[in-house]
Amino acid sequence: MTSPQSPAPEEFDVIVIGAGPTGENVADRTAAAGLRTVIVESELVGGECSYWACMPSKALLRPVAALADARAVAGSREAVGGGALDAAAVLARRDSFASHWQDDGQVRWLRDTGIELARGHGRLAGERQVTVESEDGGERLLVARHAVAICTGSRPVLPRDVTGLADARPWTNREATGAPAVPRRLAVVGGGVVGVELATAWQALGSEVVLLVRGSALLPRTEPFAGELVADGLRDLGVDLRFGTEVIALERRAVAGAERTDRTDRTAGADGAEGPSEVTLTLGDGGRLTVDEVLYATGRAPRTADVGLEQVGLHPGNWLDVDDSCTVLGVDGAWLYAAGDVNHRALLTHQGKYQARITGAAIVARAQARPLDTERWGAHAASADSAGAPQVVFTQPEVAAVGLTLDAAERAGLRVKAIDHDLGAVAGASLYGDDYRGRARVVFDLDREVLVGATFVGPGVSELLHSATIAVVGEVPIDRLWHAVPAYPTISEVWLRLLEGCRG
Repeated sequence: MTSPQSPAPEEFDVIVIGAGPTGENVADRTAAAGLRTVIVESELVGGECSYWACMPSKALLRPVAALADARAVAGSREAVGGGALDAAAVLARRDSFASHWQDDGQVRWLRDTGIELARGHGRLAGERQVTVESEDGGERLLVARHAVAICTGSRPVLPRDVTGLADARPWTNREATGAPAVPRRLAVVGGGVVGVELATAWQALGSEVVLLVRGSALLPRTEPFAGELVADGLRDLGVDLRFGTEVIALERRAVAGAERTDRTDRTAGADGAEGPSEVTLTLGDGGRLTVDEVLYATGRAPRTADVGLEQVGLHPGNWLDVDDSCTVLGVDGAWLYAAGDVNHRALLTHQGKYQARITGAAIVARAQARPLDTERWGAHAASADSAGAPQVVFTQPEVAAVGLTLDAAERAGLRVKAIDHDLGAVAGASLYGDDYRGRARVVFDLDREVLVGATFVGPGVSELLHSATIAVVGEVPIDRLWHAVPAYPTISEVWLRLLEGCRG
């Protein structure tokens, strides 16, 4: 009887574990520089963003915003009337943006770009070594001449102290963005970005949504007025919003003889369970709530539990500590990198892609024996992660923010002041929608005379964000920024009032 032989090693210049947007961008940069690159993926090429997060969620939210904009203006309001969204059409459009959960197009892009694909679960097996286990049990051993990049992203976190959680089969972002039908009643647990966005989407599509928040505010990492205006918007939509509420137990039960209560037909639940069922939530105050589905949006954890970190002296399940070039700390030789959510610097797709460009450039520079430029804003330093990471929350109203909040700036020891302005008082906003409600704030560094943060809340404000990002990241002096004249009549004219407040 012979023992199975170890697979023969296959040599590459660069191995990337994880084919989401971050991993794809790392691989793109290294392959473009002539380095033989392989990317390892156990699920769909394109990753969380393409199939279970950014793209499907924004496809659900865009019709909500379009209808709200039409109803905000006399004339178009009468044209659209009081009709509801066509849920089946919205879900079909969502499916198209998620490529019907097929990755053929992304695989073609890899091939056309010259990046090789290894299907299977990738694990570190030692210095510059990765084993790939395929679904059929086959195994490959990949060896990197220069670098391995871990770009495995993050996963949703479910609480451990809720009785009956596993048996209740709650939704996470994956089930909530990919559900084939609209549940009649939906409980959303968590007041962060995922919670408020998906509460917005499913309420507009016809669900009766209850949003349960343990704390006293929504979007706690933003300026306080942002969470307050989003709460008002959710209530206007009809969401039942409950603060200071804790869920202590869940129980899912079959509903014998009942007809499905979903807004569109389906034969099975999102979890694959046949037949109708409902979930009863027991709350901390002793109250009970019964819904058809419950969504947990209570944080993220790194996908590092099973990527072989122990083989290189790191702890499985932890976030990976990196320097500004995204080189993993605590590993000798500067060959291991971690970009995107997995390093916990900024859990945003666009920041992951930004880090990927930095990572790819650093790998190429080291492969070519060139020194790295890791000074602040250098070619191999992801400085924007801490100074100017922009984010949009696609609720009604939208929230767009970049840089530091007033509280964060003060806690960082900066001497700052906040300049606020009512967005509804800007001519362009009143043209955008009747009875426009919104608010803008910039955080002004009094010593350097530059902006260190900006927040806009209101319909359509996401398109204001890049100008604020340039001002913050570029550290444009107020005296020069004052000469950047916004067009009239647009919402961006709010910049005039904000900058006047900085100079006043």
